[in-house]
Amino acid sequence: MNILLSFWEWFGDPAQWSGAAGIPARLAEHVGYSALALLLAALIGIPIGLATGHTGRGGFLTASLANIARALPTIGVLMLVVLAAGIGLLPVMVALVALAVPPVMVNAHEGVRGVDPQLRDAARGMGMRGWEVLLRLELPVALPLVLLGLRTAAVQVVSTATIAAYVGIGGLGRFIVDGQARREFDMVVGGSLLVVLLAVLVTALFALLRRFLVAPGLRGAATG
Repeated sequence: MNILLSFWEWFGDPAQWSGAAGIPARLAEHVGYSALALLLAALIGIPIGLATGHTGRGGFLTASLANIARALPTIGVLMLVVLAAGIGLLPVMVALVALAVPPVMVNAHEGVRGVDPQLRDAARGMGMRGWEVLLRLELPVALPLVLLGLRTAAVQVVSTATIAAYVGIGGLGRFIVDGQARREFDMVVGGSLLVVLLAVLVTALFALLRRFLVAPGLRGAATG
């Protein structure tokens, strides 16, 4: 109860809603970093996952690389890139993309590999070429798993993007870091709950995308 009270007192303070250090500005920074990281992860992970799933080659390598990336500590990657490239957006993006690529890539691969072989044979029997089979059959069938991978990555990125505050480039993590430094408990709680609420909104957004993009007969797949 005290946590909620602290949050509402901090959240309702008009001073928190203006300026470069206010909630709207920090939220925009956080969403921007997260969206950029997810976009880069999708541009890397989806093509690789679709290609390895479609050809049946490189699946072991894809899974191995994904497992290695999952094992990397995000804050450790961030600090290593900071040491190599300096403070800025680059180390944050490297760390977040490394976190987001594995679920995107693996789910795209598994989604395509899970397509019924008889459907592939029927598509080829209708004269479809390899890329047509991928885009017109395999990708639509694999879309529930692809979206699941993107949703998993998005929630992880939104939750972990607070590390941007450690290298001084903002985001909701600034409330947590600055609150700890100033011993202002309400600011720490407020920043933490805003991150949680943002992750919930991201989950709801992907639920809407699933409803509008996935064919009704496939919506029961990959509901985890």
